[in-house]
Amino acid sequence: MNHRKVHTFAICAYKESSFLEECILSLKKQTVRSKIIIVTSTPNDLIREMAEKYEIPLYVNQNGGITQDWNFAYQMAESDYVTIAHQDDIYSSHYAESVIARMKKSKDPIICFTDYYEVRNGKKICSNRNLRIKRMLLLPLRLSLLQRRIGVRRLVLAFGCPICCPSVTFSKRKITKEPFQAGFRSDEDWEAWERLSWLKGEYIYIPRMLMGHRIHKESETTNILKDHARSQEDYIMFRKFWPDLIARKLTQLYASSEKSNDLDV
Repeated sequence: MNHRKVHTFAICAYKESSFLEECILSLKKQTVRSKIIIVTSTPNDLIREMAEKYEIPLYVNQNGGITQDWNFAYQMAESDYVTIAHQDDIYSSHYAESVIARMKKSKDPIICFTDYYEVRNGKKICSNRNLRIKRMLLLPLRLSLLQRRIGVRRLVLAFGCPICCPSVTFSKRKITKEPFQAGFRSDEDWEAWERLSWLKGEYIYIPRMLMGHRIHKESETTNILKDHARSQEDYIMFRKFWPDLIARKLTQLYASSEKSNDLDV
C-alpha cells in the first residue's frame, strides 16, 4: 500500500555526513512507501549527489540553525504525518508501517514515538544506563489509557527527556504551527514535548526499538556537551515542572547523564 500522501520522512542533512546514505537506504527499505524529502541549510555536493542518486526532492533553507531546519522540514512535508529524520540515524523497515497504523487507530494523535537503540562505533547497543532510565520513565505511557492524560505526560517529562527526537512522528492536523521554538540549542526537543503535552490528544508510545540513534564524535549533541551549554537549558526545563531548589538538584543529577554520550562509556 502506498502511504506517500499520508506520511513523510523529512531528512535534515547538515554539512557532509558519511552516514547520510545509510539513513536514506533505511528509509527506502520501509515495508510501506512513505514520501522522502531532504532539507538542508548547508547545501553541498554530497547532499546534492545523494538527492539525485535516490531521486529525492531537495529543499534549501536560507535561515539555518537546528530548530530552523527542523521547522523548515516540517513545513516542506505535505502529508498528515511527518517524521523529521536525522541524517546520522537509521530506521527499522517496519517503523513507518507501525507508526502509521497506530496513528490511524488513534482518535486524536499528537505525536507517536518509539523505543530505540544506540549505534556506537558501528555496534548496535540495545541496553545501557541511559536507555534503561528512559524506558523506566516511559513506563506509564505503555498503557494507551494514560497516553491521553496530560498529568501523566508531564510526569514522564518532569525528570528529563526520555523521548528520542528522531523517533517521533507528528500529526500535522493537530500541530498546525511550527513544533520547535528558537532559543534552545540542546533541549529544543524537550521544550517541544513539554509545550505540546498541554494539548488534548494522545502521546502514542510504541515500546519497540524501531530506530537507531547514532552516537559519534561529530554529532551536534556531543559538541554541545563539550561546551557545557546543556546545563543551563536543563535548568530552564526543570523549572517548568519544579520549584527552584528541586530544579537545581535535578539539573546536577541530570548532568551526570551527559557522560552517556562519551563513546567510551
